Amino acid sequence: MPLDPSVKAVLDILDAAGDKQLYELPIPVARAAYDQLAGFGGEPAAVGRTEHTSADGVPVRLYWPESPGPHPVLLFVHGGGWMLGSLDGYDGVARDLSVHADCLVVSVGYRIAPGNCFPAAVEDVVTAAKWVMRTGESFGGDVSRLAVAGDSAGGNLSAVLVNELPGRFRAQALLYPATDQTRQHPSVRENGQGYLLTEGTLRWFSENYLGDQDPRHPWASPLYAADEVLAAAPPTLVVTGEFDPLRDEGEAYAARLRALGVRVEHRRYDGMIHAFFSMRGMVPAAGEALRQVTDFLQDAWA
Repeated sequence: MPLDPSVKAVLDILDAAGDKQLYELPIPVARAAYDQLAGFGGEPAAVGRTEHTSADGVPVRLYWPESPGPHPVLLFVHGGGWMLGSLDGYDGVARDLSVHADCLVVSVGYRIAPGNCFPAAVEDVVTAAKWVMRTGESFGGDVSRLAVAGDSAGGNLSAVLVNELPGRFRAQALLYPATDQTRQHPSVRENGQGYLLTEGTLRWFSENYLGDQDPRHPWASPLYAADEVLAAAPPTLVVTGEFDPLRDEGEAYAARLRALGVRVEHRRYDGMIHAFFSMRGMVPAAGEALRQVTDFLQDAWA
């Protein structure tokens, strides 16, 4: 299918704002530019309340819906190539998830590269998850109904988390996840120019996050985790986009889990690019994806 017209409108706006790729910018400027994508998310949803706190040293932001609790808990791990992204930049996404899934969202502000390289982000996400498991009931969470969701690098970290703590999550929702840092899949080259996330930016992310570490390490690339690890995964939703360079590795992860007997739901959104889930204010398919994610989570929590 052709590029969706709503996505084309987003790309036209970004092109008009500047012709440099993220990897060509100073890192602070790239981080600010990435957080500005939140402007495509539309009006932030109204939640019951929010609170910024520390999960054993890891910054987290909690979002409660307006309904009475206790609520199922969704650990949300933001994207940004392990270098970009923030609690503020993903505030709108976290709010949408809390309201539409009627859950307590714990958004994780993990350490990012290059100041904090692999495996710092993994360690922080695991720390935050264990904190939620230990203390979640004290702030109105039903920790027996715990799930994790993340986009892009956050999908990578979500998958790694589930693999590290088997049996603790009801579900995982992986939005165009980065699962293979060898970048050998055809979609990296097919979609590596002109669709927001470029092959050069992917290379920049991996070089800064991994350095000289093995890109096939299962904490870096969950696609390479052992069969017995992946077979223990909970019900899994994988969302991919037709014009995303990460499309094939996300779909390869879904296929591998399914082959190992995991219940997997996957949809490729035609005409979509990387990061479309964060563009609900301009891209109608982002609303469809939000409904798919929240329906999937509510089914897992039922």
